Amino acid sequence: MKVLSIINLKGGVAKTISSVNMAHILATVHGCKVLLIDNDKQGNASKILNRHSYDNKGTADVMTERGLNMAEIIQHTDYDGLDIITANMKLLTANLEVMLDQKRPQQTRFRKALEQVQKEYDYCIIDNAPDINISTINALVASTDVMVPITIDDFAIDGLAELKEQIDNTREDLNPDLKFCGCFITQYDRTNEADTQGAEYLQAQQYPVFKTLIRRTPKMKPSTFAREPIIDYSPRCGASADYKALVEEWLKM
Repeated sequence: MKVLSIINLKGGVAKTISSVNMAHILATVHGCKVLLIDNDKQGNASKILNRHSYDNKGTADVMTERGLNMAEIIQHTDYDGLDIITANMKLLTANLEVMLDQKRPQQTRFRKALEQVQKEYDYCIIDNAPDINISTINALVASTDVMVPITIDDFAIDGLAELKEQIDNTREDLNPDLKFCGCFITQYDRTNEADTQGAEYLQAQQYPVFKTLIRRTPKMKPSTFAREPIIDYSPRCGASADYKALVEEWLKM
C-alpha cells in the first residue's frame, strides 16, 4: 500500500479538496481500494464525504487507543472502493494526550495502525492540518510519498523550507522510505499575470514541481456545499480534468 500525505503549513491552499478528489479519482476512475485519513481537527474531509460525527471513532482514537481494531475505526463512504477514517475536534486533545504519554512511542502510531490494513488497500491518502504537530509527524512517519499543494500569492512558499526540513528529518530519523514528490499548484488562473509569473518563479526554485496545474473553477466551492467530489459535481470543468491528470502524473512517478 502506497501512503500519500498532502500537507502544507499554509492554510487555504486546497489540501482537503485535493486529498478528497485524488482519493475519489483513484477509487472511481482507477478502480483502486483507497483509504482516506482525515488528519485535521476541523474534519472537512469527513464533512465533504458526509461522514463527520462526534459519535464514531476516528483519527483521535488511532492516536490514543491501545489494542486498536481498525475495523471499528474505518467507515465506508458512498463510493465503491473509498473508505475513510474521520476526524473532529477530539483530535486536538488527542495530540495533547500523546505528547504527555511517555510510555509508548509517539511518532509511530499511524504506521502501526496501517500495518493492520496493509493488504486491504492499494492507496492511503492523508489530509493533514496546516501544522507540524504529533499527528502530522505520525502521518509523515507512515507515508511513502508527500505532495504539497500551493496557491500563487506573495506568501506562496512561506513555510516550505521548514516543511521540507521536517520531511528530511523524518526521512533521516524515522522513515527512510519517505519521498518528497513535489509541489503542485492549485487555484491557477492562466489569464492572471501574477499566477503565470508565480508559477514560473516556483518552478525555478529548488523544489520539484508537478507539471499539472489545477485550474481555478467557480464549480469548486459549490461542490463542497453539495458534498460531492468535483468529477461528480462538474465532470466537464477544468479542475476535474486537472485532478485526473495530477493523479496520473503521480502514479507514473
